[in-house]
Amino acid sequence: MLPPPTGDTGCMEATTTAPRAEVLRDRYRSRLPEGLQELAGPVEGTVDLPLHIAWSGRTSYSLDRPKSRMTLYRTVLAEGLREDVAAFLHHRLLAEQWPVLRRLVSPYIREVWEDAFPELPRTAPADATAA
Repeated sequence: MLPPPTGDTGCMEATTTAPRAEVLRDRYRSRLPEGLQELAGPVEGTVDLPLHIAWSGRTSYSLDRPKSRMTLYRTVLAEGLREDVAAFLHHRLLAEQWPVLRRLVSPYIREVWEDAFPELPRTAPADATAA
């Protein structure tokens, strides 16, 4: 019979969390374009995402409706590959939505994108003038 485990089991959780975080950061880093200008997706109309991106639920999004567009961008940032990011996101729309979108995506996505592209605005232009 084995003796009961000794030591603080909380340490094991802490050591498994850090590698998971780095794995997620690496995953999202590998999907980044070289520059924001590579994001040449549509700016109007309807976008139908392939199932490898929108694997659960909704697949069609209207770029003319702000909530739908925000959901599309959030989904592509979380699930899309590098080619998908370039094909479905547009640099201007990403920058316009980033102040809100950055609060809707995971902290890993936000950190990776903001580290790579410091030009992404952290606050909306109206927020800056109200301060």
